[in-house]
Amino acid sequence: MTNPDFALVLHGGCMYNAAQKGAIEMPAKTCNITIRMDASLKQEAEELFADLGMNLTTAFNVFIRQSVRKQRIPFDISRDVPGPETLEAMAEAIRIESDPKVKKYKSMDAVIKGLQS
Repeated sequence: MTNPDFALVLHGGCMYNAAQKGAIEMPAKTCNITIRMDASLKQEAEELFADLGMNLTTAFNVFIRQSVRKQRIPFDISRDVPGPETLEAMAEAIRIESDPKVKKYKSMDAVIKGLQS
């Protein structure tokens, strides 16, 4: 990510448990970890994890525990490869764009006028 402007610091001591509406004690040996990320990504993640009943610290700990338990990253990491339906739609768009019989528009207003006529 370019120009990250947020650092998440995970503090030891206790962890909030949203399901129990309280704190649970963590092991005495804890450490702080700083993670740099884009501020908008942090906001999206906070909203997602809040909907799931946890905060970023809890989500990070879930990720780390699953990684250690499975001895791998606990999800697939791959390039986004379009599926067959998307590839077909992309090919259709290229065909339409190169077809001289298909009317072309220079603005959204022109599209709306063309639809209304």
